[in-house]
Amino acid sequence: MSSIYQHIITAKAKGEKLLAVLIDPDKMKLEAVSSFISKINQSIATHIFVGGSEVDEGITEILVDKIKKHTSLPVVLFPGDVIQITDKADGILFLSLISGRNPEYLIGKHVEAVSRLKGTNLEVIPTGYLLIENGKETSVQRVSKTKPIKRSEIQIIKDTAKAGEFLGMKLIYLEAGSGATHAIEPEIILKVKQKLTIPLIVGGGIKSIAELKSAYNAGADLLVIGTAFEEDEAFFNDIKK
Repeated sequence: MSSIYQHIITAKAKGEKLLAVLIDPDKMKLEAVSSFISKINQSIATHIFVGGSEVDEGITEILVDKIKKHTSLPVVLFPGDVIQITDKADGILFLSLISGRNPEYLIGKHVEAVSRLKGTNLEVIPTGYLLIENGKETSVQRVSKTKPIKRSEIQIIKDTAKAGEFLGMKLIYLEAGSGATHAIEPEIILKVKQKLTIPLIVGGGIKSIAELKSAYNAGADLLVIGTAFEEDEAFFNDIKK
């Protein structure tokens, strides 16, 4: 398989928009994987992300192994903890929670992850992760013990994203959080996009095709949708190829 990151870069250069379906190992039943992945394969989705904030050890590997049997799409780990690392996947977003100030999620967990990554064939993609407030406490906020950046603080959001790029991150990920009450506003996406030269990922709270198109039009290079599909698989009908 060609480089996941290179594919994202090439798509960005061509103006092609990408879509990842996020699967939470804690919520996906193994017996439902085949049917769910079949719907993904028939959609415009380009990637499958796997991960969650609170997942028991071993579950992610079992799930990823099953997913890989039903799709040729790249499967990328979106880990909430190092115990979710598995060589069964194709790549991993090496997330640094740069919107927070908890050293464990800025560098601590990354050091812990190195021994687990050693010897794997995972493509490791450094990613600056920004949690943006959405009106309710998210699992990311609770587990990481960090506060999200307020939506009104657009300058701080922009500067934090750019700082991530200056630090060498290959991707910037704006996240409203799982089950967000509303998606990140197009204005925020646009302002951040104007600051960056690297690809921009946006996720959380996208529940309709209109919101999806709005985020793309504002500048998102790759969108991530999870909860919307968990709550209503009919959403796949709106994004069929």
